[in-house]
Amino acid sequence: MNLKELSQRLQLSQTTVSRALNGYPEVSPATRARVAEMAEQLGYMPNSQARRLATGRSMAIGHVIPRSIHEMMNPIFLEFIAGAGETYSKHGYDMILSVVEDADEEEAYRQIATRKKADGVIIHGPSRTEHRHKLLQGLNLPFVVHGRIPGAEEETSWIDMNNRRAFERATNLLLDLGHTRIALLNGLEYMDFAHRRREGFENALAARNLTADPELMRSADMTEPFGCDNAISMLRLDNPPTAFLVSSMITAIGVARAVGQCGLQTGKDVSIITHDDALSFLPNSGEVPIFTCTRSSVRYAGQKAAELLLDMISDPFQKPSSLHLDAELIIGQSTGPAP
Repeated sequence: MNLKELSQRLQLSQTTVSRALNGYPEVSPATRARVAEMAEQLGYMPNSQARRLATGRSMAIGHVIPRSIHEMMNPIFLEFIAGAGETYSKHGYDMILSVVEDADEEEAYRQIATRKKADGVIIHGPSRTEHRHKLLQGLNLPFVVHGRIPGAEEETSWIDMNNRRAFERATNLLLDLGHTRIALLNGLEYMDFAHRRREGFENALAARNLTADPELMRSADMTEPFGCDNAISMLRLDNPPTAFLVSSMITAIGVARAVGQCGLQTGKDVSIITHDDALSFLPNSGEVPIFTCTRSSVRYAGQKAAELLLDMISDPFQKPSSLHLDAELIIGQSTGPAP
């Protein structure tokens, strides 16, 4: 199947079909969708070299990863990349991953822009004092933020889960069950998502005239040992927590291990609620899931972030857009009334 044959099947000119496949804004959305559907049915794949010459684009998307970024170099990031890659592949785009030293991150973006190595990039792990968007705006390089940049929500395109609301709902569930000694094991709180989760936790407590106990609040890389070690130290306090709110399934597994090592039972003596990114290799599934969780698929976020970015590339004059996702609250075996 070549372009000429595809055009004949669609009864459209080769120019129109080519422009539809390459996302030109002057082709109507209905025609683009019709062409894409027929191309998929017939197994047509445009020649990458020809597309680059026809559009002047690199037909690649960049992801720049500094070596020291903790949150990014883990399975959650890989799940996001898997989702984004599915979208790139459908639209004939390649993916470029650049792992660089921290001091070289800005130069990596400059090289992408000046050498036209990619048509756009995705910013990962925005911090509370984020600045990368300013650099990319100056380079005129399209980008989408996975997360949100405080104060720049209107001027940037982004996709994010409503972290504050998710953790407020989770905290309220524990409070409704009678828990008042609730521990928070969070991600690194200089990162925006973790800061918002802490706000949701503290807001829910404040609404019930309760104050978060600093002794029961920890933040670090979201690893299994972080969950286990900190849960053990808290459970050995004179006034231990009866519930844990956790930012990662991986960390929650560590908390559950700690509960068992302390001779206690999850869901009876100690309740656990975790955030679940719906990781394909670590399903929290079954008729009654093991963990009560706030669930939002990071793979889906990757798919949608890629779609936002490709839309921006095809229409550079469109206004910034965003997608704010709500997490589901799934009741599992790990929660119960306060003992």
